[in-house]
Amino acid sequence: MFENQPKGLFALALANTGERFGYYTMLAVFALFLRANFGLEAATAGQIYSTFLALVYFLPLVGGILADKIGYGKCVTIGIMVMFAGYVLLAVPLGADKLAMGAMIAALVLISFGTGLFKGNLQVMVGNLYDDPKYADKRDAAFSLFYMAINIGAMFAPTAAVKIMDWAQTSLGVSVNDSYHFAFMVACASLILSIAIYYACRPWFKHVENSAKQVAATGGAKVEELTPEQTKKRIVALCLVFAVVIFFWMAFHQNGLTLTYFANEFVQPLCTGVQTMWFDIINLVMIVAIVYAGFSLVQSKEKKTKAISGVVILAALGVLAYKYLNISAEGITLSAPIFQQFNPFYVVALTPFSMALFGALAKKGKEPSAPRKIALGMVVATIAYIVMAVACIGLLTPNAQELARVTGDPTFVNANVLIYTYLILTFAELLLSPMGISFVSKVAPPKFKGMMMGGWFVATAIGNYLVSIGGNLWGDMPLWGVWSVFVAVCAIAAIFMFAMMKKLEDATK
Repeated sequence: MFENQPKGLFALALANTGERFGYYTMLAVFALFLRANFGLEAATAGQIYSTFLALVYFLPLVGGILADKIGYGKCVTIGIMVMFAGYVLLAVPLGADKLAMGAMIAALVLISFGTGLFKGNLQVMVGNLYDDPKYADKRDAAFSLFYMAINIGAMFAPTAAVKIMDWAQTSLGVSVNDSYHFAFMVACASLILSIAIYYACRPWFKHVENSAKQVAATGGAKVEELTPEQTKKRIVALCLVFAVVIFFWMAFHQNGLTLTYFANEFVQPLCTGVQTMWFDIINLVMIVAIVYAGFSLVQSKEKKTKAISGVVILAALGVLAYKYLNISAEGITLSAPIFQQFNPFYVVALTPFSMALFGALAKKGKEPSAPRKIALGMVVATIAYIVMAVACIGLLTPNAQELARVTGDPTFVNANVLIYTYLILTFAELLLSPMGISFVSKVAPPKFKGMMMGGWFVATAIGNYLVSIGGNLWGDMPLWGVWSVFVAVCAIAAIFMFAMMKKLEDATK
């Protein structure tokens, strides 16, 4: 799985892991922070949340256009610095007045602009590593590993946010509202780690930091020349994929908005028995260790490696057994942001299975094309929201639930509803996101790589802006109706993708 990959992949992946850990730590509590600190309604908080996400994913287009001129590496460095300034500003507790609101908005602008310079260009550099014919056939696998690394950071983020907020409240005596800022401080520290990794390992990928124009100007390898017809064909195919991506992210990123609202308002807050093990990050890490050690045990040819893998599996099983035998009889009180750990956990745990499956299919010549994987991802996302819609039949509306809480008669569902929904959504994400990025990296005309990767993120931005639709529906609409909207959106996008399949697959030839 990790064999025969360029060292630059692991360096860039780790640098991204550090940045994403901070970003998702902030994002895990951000929607709740808006409502708690500023007293905003769900719809208003959703509008700010979705606008921020839209900027985070729109500005890589600007970053990509700039990088095509001045180089990808330079943009990545500037991006980290700008992001750091934004997180520092967000971490300062200024209260809830107009000054605090203005500072928060300024921080969000800096974070989004810095991300625009960093995110897309780092991924272009990853793709450039695989322009080398020696690594060309490993491009899809590489982006799966890169995406897994992103989610390693995201997996720990919700727990980090909850724990540091609890620590600030109990040990430092700060208010709940001020404790949010301690979660934002984590992002500052993570960026320091990210830039340290980037520059320490820079020799491994320095050769892919320059844009195609810079390489050509310095007498480097000649850029592949495409005819105008070929260029048009590829750009049209990419735009069709971008159109589908919009609706996926509109549905998927409800995990930070309406699915978090759902966790906060409708999930049984007291968790008892074996189920509590799912909410301990140590247990999730042990499961991940078992998965990767298991693959190493099966795939490795060296006895020493097999022995180490066996020891890791036994140690992890021992930890899980200890945790099981010491389950608290009192149970635990669930915090809504903690549910956001499941998606990245599933990504990390399932990536080896995904790579193994598609690797086996590739050997038989039956691996689905990247566009077909994306279409299947939309089908799976449809199923995820069908599960939510069915599970919510008979539940109160959000506004009615709020009144019921006051009267002491709310209706709750088991936490498993969200745990299983996140599992299904993760299957969809693994089919769509890393494959989509790989598709862009492969198909984009060489002279427009930065711009086209930026286009992927623009589509993501539009989808993230449309996330606010979920917040606008959150109120008097029955919950099954809210989720049915996303069922319809994902289903229509899947049908469109399959209808355009021939044109998309022709672009890769």
